[in-house]
Amino acid sequence: MKKALLGLLTVIYITVSCSGGGDDPRGGGTPLPTPPEPEPLTYTDTELLDLVQKQTLNYFWDYAESHSKLARERYHTDIPSLDQNVVTTGGSGFGLLTLLVGIERGLVPRSEAVSRLSTALNFLENAERFHGAWPHWIDGATGAVKPFSPDDNGGDLVETAFLVQGLICVREYFKDSSIATEKNLAIKADDLWKGVEWDWYTQGQNSLYWHWSKTVGFQMNMKLQGFDETLITYVLAASSPTHPISKQVYTEGWARSGGIKSSGSQYGIPLVVNHNGHSGTVGPMFWSHYSFLALDPRGLSDEFVNYGNAVVNHTKIMYQYALTNPKGFAGYGSKNWGLTASYSRNSDGSTGYSAHSPLNDLGVISPTAALSSMPYMPSESMQMLRFLYNEKKALYVGEAGPYDAFSAAYNWVTPRYLAIDQGTITPMVENYRTGFVWNLFMKAPEIKAGLKKLGFFSTTHSL
Repeated sequence: MKKALLGLLTVIYITVSCSGGGDDPRGGGTPLPTPPEPEPLTYTDTELLDLVQKQTLNYFWDYAESHSKLARERYHTDIPSLDQNVVTTGGSGFGLLTLLVGIERGLVPRSEAVSRLSTALNFLENAERFHGAWPHWIDGATGAVKPFSPDDNGGDLVETAFLVQGLICVREYFKDSSIATEKNLAIKADDLWKGVEWDWYTQGQNSLYWHWSKTVGFQMNMKLQGFDETLITYVLAASSPTHPISKQVYTEGWARSGGIKSSGSQYGIPLVVNHNGHSGTVGPMFWSHYSFLALDPRGLSDEFVNYGNAVVNHTKIMYQYALTNPKGFAGYGSKNWGLTASYSRNSDGSTGYSAHSPLNDLGVISPTAALSSMPYMPSESMQMLRFLYNEKKALYVGEAGPYDAFSAAYNWVTPRYLAIDQGTITPMVENYRTGFVWNLFMKAPEIKAGLKKLGFFSTTHSL
């Protein structure tokens, strides 16, 4: 996310040859040697989809924060002890969706998944909140806020929205269960999301604001305006049965009273929406992922734009950018594409973090950009998936799926993972395969009412 540029540590440069090392945080001793299983020369497309979903789920299962069972902010295979207890709120919401897909596909035992989810929701119930909103980072051992930056030490409404979309899907998945533990899980998820005071985060104005802190109040003063990753925040705020916002807050805030609409194009492809700070082109790919893990953009329009067209065209432009490759970076092409926020290679060879986009192209490809676009451009996303697993698996893929970022231009890969990048892959691949997460969220009665209130209509779902 754009504000994550403020917070991640700069760490040592990792070359392609450094693909692992360190102690295994899951415990145990040194395993006995076992003969390696033979690798197929190539995976079929179905095998690839199964494998990438199973492996990226590992991030939220094997590498979950040990106390809360929520998502760790990051996991470094080369420094596994780093930030073991830093829980990320938004990434944990993506993790809830990922676990639901895992249950549905039989990738994890249902009873154990329910137990973990119960632990996670109990933790969230007792964690520090700020007018109902959770902070960006939470101490997994204590539930206290971990400041993301000196002034970002309170409620983070956008991260909270990413978590709440997961809570609503948990509720919808288990609410009709006859098993007491599952029914109770649905009740807890419902209570948690209804505790968010969305209207507090307007400051009494016709816009939502990102942060509030007990010590600095609304000092950061970051207004949520489209187009970026924050649409889901407005949808949830309008849908809230306890602390709702008005349509005017959405219209003047997110939609900029119509200013969100763009008549521009790139490569002959209409932009549809004005991407914040990216005049004439598109922003990082996650802007078309985070709000649409659960909110189905297909045929979804408000009075200004068609969001299905916006996210598909975003993907088309990003793909075409890789083909055009205006900066001439080695490796870019039809099977190796996608710019988004991820780890990055700094000019001095060290590893940092950057929101990659056509206006901030550093020669670094982030696999989640293409893989999480599977519902939008399946053929092109499959080309990337085949490239990663059938051609470059030994270099670019680890136990929790594709590594966060790599650069063929600099012969560089980071053997590391971020929750917000791994967490979009399994849900979006599943939305491509079955529409599972989209269908769960879009059937929630509050979401239907909230979308209607904001003037949305859908050709895919009844509202």
